[in-house]
Order: sequence, then structure tokens, then C-alpha cells
Amino acid sequence: MSTRERETDVVVIGAGAVGENVADRAGRTGLEVVVVEDELVGGECSYWACMPSKALLLPGHALAAARRLPGAAGAVTGGLDTAAVLRRRTSFTSGWDDSSQVRWLDSAGLGLVRGRARLTGPRRVEVAGEGGTTVLTARRAVVLATGSVPVLPDVPGLAAANPWTSREATSADEVPDRLAVVGGGTVAVELAQAYARLGSRVTLLVRSRLLGKEEDFAGELVADALRADGVDVRLGASPASVSRAVTAEGGGEVAVTLGDGSTVLADELLVATGRRPATEGIGLESVGLTDGGGLDVDDTGLVAGVEGEWLHAVGDVSGRVQLTHQGKYEARVVGDAIAARARGELGREAPAWSRYAATATRVATPQVTFTDPEVASVGLRSGEAREQGLDVRVVDYAISDVAGASLLADGYTGRARLVVDERRRVVVGATFVGQGVAELLHSATVAVVGEVPLERLWHAVPSYPTVSEVWLRLLETYGL
Repeated sequence: MSTRERETDVVVIGAGAVGENVADRAGRTGLEVVVVEDELVGGECSYWACMPSKALLLPGHALAAARRLPGAAGAVTGGLDTAAVLRRRTSFTSGWDDSSQVRWLDSAGLGLVRGRARLTGPRRVEVAGEGGTTVLTARRAVVLATGSVPVLPDVPGLAAANPWTSREATSADEVPDRLAVVGGGTVAVELAQAYARLGSRVTLLVRSRLLGKEEDFAGELVADALRADGVDVRLGASPASVSRAVTAEGGGEVAVTLGDGSTVLADELLVATGRRPATEGIGLESVGLTDGGGLDVDDTGLVAGVEGEWLHAVGDVSGRVQLTHQGKYEARVVGDAIAARARGELGREAPAWSRYAATATRVATPQVTFTDPEVASVGLRSGEAREQGLDVRVVDYAISDVAGASLLADGYTGRARLVVDERRRVVVGATFVGQGVAELLHSATVAVVGEVPLERLWHAVPSYPTVSEVWLRLLETYGL
């Protein structure tokens, strides 16, 4: 096997959406950038997460929305065409072929090295590929964009039962008759609803409550919707053991024994109990860090505990926020910061809210759970704001009382909440739950990032009749 040596300005380990963005941003400035990837260029979001999961969800949402509109409801004569849904899902992954993504890298002037990368010392990356080993030396920076990996709970028999993670669930060729889902976060509830609407009998096992990081009412409304779709939602339920009866064909019934001694039987078991940064086996020990350990990353992406200003981490691996859009934002910041340091225009620190600091990740991270109803939130939840010592006022409003919502669907169910810092009289958090509320979120994000005074926000007049009129009603409820 041959060994090749190559020097470049920037090495990005990981060619997912985040790695692509940081590479593109740095490369635009004239820096030479090489990206390393051992799987598919485009990463988790393109092939096993954001895109395929939404492709599985949205046909069911469209059908449910039509059924809520008299006149349209009468035209709905059947259920989902499962085969067509799966074909459309596969089209969004390009059949798990990354050729188009590779062509994009080439068109952007970015180099690609295929293989498994690990740090071997300051600014040095060794890549083990099919054709041999490539040793890359970075003149300016190395960026870790290795993402995250699923976490399996330590439950007897679970690993041996060959459970699904989000990868298997979003790439499956068939819909199981019975699906058990362990977890209560975004991945768990989205895929539980997607498969229920595709025809699975779904049992959702949740240790505490649904969407525990959101406002309480969000999980309650989503739980109601899941039950309406036929999902058996069991709160306070955790697996005590798991077994699978393996058949000659390789599959077999899965038995999940719960803490109370009862058993849930399923054809497939999806475990969606969280993810951890992918820091194991990437050579952190060669630069004085702990293999598999967490990373301490500042707003410019620099990793603490490493001498010099060359090692960066961005996206899931940084341990900050596991969201594609926020990782891409951080990637744009990191790419710009690397280029600025190369020009001698930036030291280790960067001013908050400058193009070289990902300040918004700390105060205004937007997130959408694409269930029906959707859950869209940004900034601080009410409990978090109080824990931070803010003088908090919470303002709630039923979205169903807004004219635009009543036009959108008969029996519209939804709720909105603003979290207001009374001392500064600005919105520090917002949550919307309801059909189509994801499109309300960016206005809330602008309000939080811009620290728009409530008195000025009152002059932002929502169009009538739209669901965004809820903004006016929230401000009137506040007292403006």
C-alpha cells in the first residue's frame, strides 16, 4: 500500500452539510481546502436524517391537511401510496449515491480524499483509504466536522437484537407491520408518526415525557396527535430487556420487556434515545486531548486545550447544538474566521455578533419538530429563562382563535407562547405548536436575535388572514 504526502491550507474532516459549508466558506477566500470523507459526501442530513425523514412525513401531513378541509376532504378516497412515498424518499437521497455532491465539491474548487481520517499531531491528518494512506499537512487549520453517532441504552439484549437507529428507519425498503420506538425526542416522535401514517402499528415507549426540552404543552399536543393516529403512547415506560427470535430469513419478532414486567412485541425496534459527538478514534490524543472525549469549543470554533489557533470543531461533534441549520451557520462563521486569521486580521477572540463569532448558537437557536402538529421554537424556554435569573413574563395564545388558522383547517389545534424579559422588554424565547407553524419561526428568530423592543415589534403588522396574526394577538395579550 502506498503513502502519499500532501500539503494544503485547510483540512476538513467530514463532508456532511457542515463540513461542506466550512470548506466552501474558507475556499472562497482563496485558501486551498481538502475535505476528507469515509462515507457519503453530503453526510447524515442528506441521506439518513433531515431530507429522507421529511420525505417520509410530508405525504401523511398533506393527506391529513386535506381531510381537515370540507370540500377537499370529500376528494380523499384512499390512504397513502406507501410504495410511492418510499420511492420519493429515495429520490431525495439520490439512491444513496453521492456523485452529485462530489461534482459540487469539484465545481467549488475543493479537494476530496476518501478514507478514514485521524489526527497524528499538530496540523497533520492521516487518511487510510482503499488505495493506501494519504498524509495531509495543514498550513492554516484542521476542522473536525465528524458529526455524531446514535447512543444505545445499556439494556440487556438490546444490541444483540439488531435494533434500528434513525439510519435504518429513514432508509428502510418496507414498512413493518409493528414498530416499537424507544425515545421521546424529535427523531422518535417524527418517525413514530411517519410510520403510523404509512400503516405500521406503532408503540412509543417514553421514559418521562414527550419533547422534554420543549415547553410542556408542546409534548402534550403532539402526544394527543400521535394517539389520534393510532400510536400507543406509553409515558414512564423504559425497556428492562430486549430479545429477538431470529428466523432463517434473518429477521424475527422483537420482544421488549418493560420495567413493570409487561412485554411489547414488534417486527422492528427503533431506538432514538440521543446521539453523542463522534470524537472516538479520530486521534485527539495526538494533540493532548482525550480520545472519545467532549470538546470545549468557543464561538469561533477553536478547540480549547490545543496549543495554537489551528484546530476547530463545528456541528454535532462540537457538542454545542445537534441541528443541521445551526451547524451550517457555525460553519460559515468558522470558515470566515479561518480566512481572517490567515490574513492576520483576527486573533483568538472575536467580538460577539461579528461574522467571526457564532453568538446565536448560545441565545437564539431555532428548532422544528416536523410532526403534525409541528413544534417550532427558538431561544429560551420559560423554565430556562427563570433559571438564568431573568424577570420573565410568559404570554400564551390559542392559535385556533386566529382567523388564518380557522381557514387553514377545521378544528385547528395549536398554541403559541412568548417568553419576555421584562427588564429589557424584549422577546427571549418563542414556541409555536400547530399545523404549518414552522413558517412562523423565522420571524421569532429575528425578534430574538435583533432584541427588537416590544413597542417596535407591535408595528410589524401581520397580513390578514394568515396564521402569523398570532403575533398581534400575543402582543395584545401582553398589554400593548
